[in-house]
Amino acid sequence: MDLFEYQARDIFEKHGVPVLGGIVATTPDEARAAAEQLLGGKPGVVVVKAQVKTGGRGKAGGVKIARSADEAAEKAGEILGMDIKGHTVHRVMIAAGADIAEEYYFSLLLDRSERRYLAMASVEGGMEIEQLAVERPEALAKVAVDPRVGIDAEKAAEIVAAAGFAADVAPQVAEVLQRLWDVYQGEDATLVEVNPLVKTADGTIVALDGKVTLDENAGFRHPDHAGLEDAAAADPLEARAKEKDLNYVKLDGEVGIIGNGAGLVMSTLDVVAYAGEGHGGVKPANFLDIGGGASAEVMAAGLDIILSDPQVKSVFVNVFGGITACDAVANGIVAALEMLGDAATKPLVVRLDGNNVLEGRRILAEAAHPLVTLADTMDGGADKAAELAHTAA
Repeated sequence: MDLFEYQARDIFEKHGVPVLGGIVATTPDEARAAAEQLLGGKPGVVVVKAQVKTGGRGKAGGVKIARSADEAAEKAGEILGMDIKGHTVHRVMIAAGADIAEEYYFSLLLDRSERRYLAMASVEGGMEIEQLAVERPEALAKVAVDPRVGIDAEKAAEIVAAAGFAADVAPQVAEVLQRLWDVYQGEDATLVEVNPLVKTADGTIVALDGKVTLDENAGFRHPDHAGLEDAAAADPLEARAKEKDLNYVKLDGEVGIIGNGAGLVMSTLDVVAYAGEGHGGVKPANFLDIGGGASAEVMAAGLDIILSDPQVKSVFVNVFGGITACDAVANGIVAALEMLGDAATKPLVVRLDGNNVLEGRRILAEAAHPLVTLADTMDGGADKAAELAHTAA
């Protein structure tokens, strides 16, 4: 789950990372009040920053300087409602201004290929960090981080030295890196990025802009993370699926997919996409992994979500029986169709294989549900589902 900048700022503050004041506003009047609070009646500068989950806000005009509360309201009015790379701005953060002397960059991320974390740091931060990484990769230090140790004082000193931080800021930066590690570990993040990490005119190190991605698989350890979700931007079907604990992702296609196991479902998506090329270009409509427990309730919940998608014209159920045998899956499908009743209106192609497959096929054949077509192979099932979707389109 990607966080908005203001959410990242709050989490940084919670873990002792030095940040500046920031207040969220959804209207120009709220922006004026926020600026008044931050300025405290004194002359000064605030920054009005669009809150969207994408980069390039500054170049798009989503970050503006304001030198008074009234100007903050004016700038907020210009930014709210903007479209930035397909993201509509619904809120802004009014942030305290900073007298920036130098800009740096730091990030900590999950390096899946090496099965460890990777810290990246540069004394040349700012909006062009991606360009810097391509044109002058030597200016971006990359330091492996052992998950068992993390960023302690020794590792922080190594990162600071590798990036070439000056002696007058190195101790402060090293301390901030350790606190950012606390964010990463304490919040179960997969990415913590600060760009820029700045030195102000008085020599203070401050995290001026943050990006945080949380591992939703660790959500059970962080009940407070539920409040960080952007419910308004969530796909309605994905939101419903999440309420039912289903691993579902909406796609732009016509063939609904149900499978057990992420690998099998991913393979099914590929096979359906390939088969669809011969049937008018139909595509998979979703990713849905029901896991090992294909009970009637789980199957009914999955079918209910998929059949609620108006784009879906057919459904391909592709299950390999393992711990949950094929006869249990077949009984689940039959019971699910009974539970759904008239809500089930689109054809289902079912391919079963694995443990107790013959009994599973027998159960479905005897049920003889008019919507169900049995397939012997994954390729055959995908082709039939694509054909049915194309016919119904």
